[in-house]
Amino acid sequence: MHKREYGQEQPGIKLGMFVIRIPFIHYRWEVSEFLQALIMCATCLGAIPILTDVLKIPFELAWSMVIINGFLYTLHSTLGDPVVPGWITPSIPLTLVYLNAIPEGEQRIRALIALQILVGIIFVVMGLTGIAGKLLGIVPESIKSGILLGAGIAAVTGQFKEGGNFDKFPITFSIGVLAALFLLFSDLFKDLRKGNKILEKIGGYGMLPAIILSIVVGPLFAEFPAPKIELFPIFKIPDFMGIIHTLSPFGVGFPSAKEFISAIPMAIVVYIIAFGDFVTSEALLNEADEMRPDEKINFDANRSNLISGIRNITMGLFTPYPPLCGPLWAAITTSVAERYKEGPDKMESIFSGVGTFRWTSFIAVALTPIVTLVQPILPAATALTLLVQGFVCVRLAIETADTHIDRGIAGIIGAIIVVRGASIGLAAGILLHLILSKRKKKDSETSVAKA
Repeated sequence: MHKREYGQEQPGIKLGMFVIRIPFIHYRWEVSEFLQALIMCATCLGAIPILTDVLKIPFELAWSMVIINGFLYTLHSTLGDPVVPGWITPSIPLTLVYLNAIPEGEQRIRALIALQILVGIIFVVMGLTGIAGKLLGIVPESIKSGILLGAGIAAVTGQFKEGGNFDKFPITFSIGVLAALFLLFSDLFKDLRKGNKILEKIGGYGMLPAIILSIVVGPLFAEFPAPKIELFPIFKIPDFMGIIHTLSPFGVGFPSAKEFISAIPMAIVVYIIAFGDFVTSEALLNEADEMRPDEKINFDANRSNLISGIRNITMGLFTPYPPLCGPLWAAITTSVAERYKEGPDKMESIFSGVGTFRWTSFIAVALTPIVTLVQPILPAATALTLLVQGFVCVRLAIETADTHIDRGIAGIIGAIIVVRGASIGLAAGILLHLILSKRKKKDSETSVAKA
């Protein structure tokens, strides 16, 4: 295995802005991330209920899509992006509202294809030109806040609407959600964790204890069947031909120009949401870099944009994916970064952590014993993920809005997005900002004049 010099980047094969790194050759295999990924793949499999519900496809086909998506996750660590990637989770509720407004069948699938390809193109353009930071800088805080608020409200209302997940499994839902929110956000639990090794260990697994609790509670209250673990075939081979014929543009037809145009506002909203992950990634990795002088971590937002774009375009062309392809799984990247800070004896390189986790999760989602263990409670895992995301989105929306005017505009944008969709909500937000908000530059000039 290649060894790095002190204070330098982890060895790899330089290829333009990419640096290719292969497990066991350019970094070691980390046991801790391996074990965590075997269990946390349940979150990745949580996409299956979304796929079967929105696209109206069978479980086996949805499972194949998750495996293909899992392989594309490995592109980030392989090509030099030191993060654990994931879905564009905050946008999922808005994407579902957008898709559910379109008739089921090939028309809805083509709309998703158009959306995902457009999102991928935006990522690629931003990565190649480097203008992402400038674009986000000109988006008013009121509009950013409104988009986040709409995503948060849509996530919550989608679960509590008539016939939603709360109606389907109220006990499992309630216990799971309360456990997840308590473990992730409770100040009381943070205080209890201090000095308690058991609680510290539980808290370190994020949402995993809540998912395990759902596996127990669901069958106990007869809301879910008990798992029937199957051992064979050990590995699931994706149904590539079934996906191409049922979901890809080579089977259902390429979207029309009208379908692409209709998807543009939603694609812009999705990218604005996703761009916050690049800011989070840079902050997490800069902090870790300062704690580990033995390795230089090079996070390149342009490279991360480009890899995310490649994933989205690939999925859009062959297996369109409603959760879309995002640049960061914040919870796991944070977990990896925290263990990385403990020193090279705990984690050799940031790439050994993120690479081990994503390669393991790709293998795990194809293992029949693991999938059949968590299969009955996948709707609960998805519900927990969306409720937690709703909580986070609403909190961030409130923090993002600077003034009472911004908060008022954000509230209207959020409500319109939930009721009428992203395009009308975005248009309303731009109009309200132009009418109601003062530009900061003018405010500062006025203050100077008064002084």
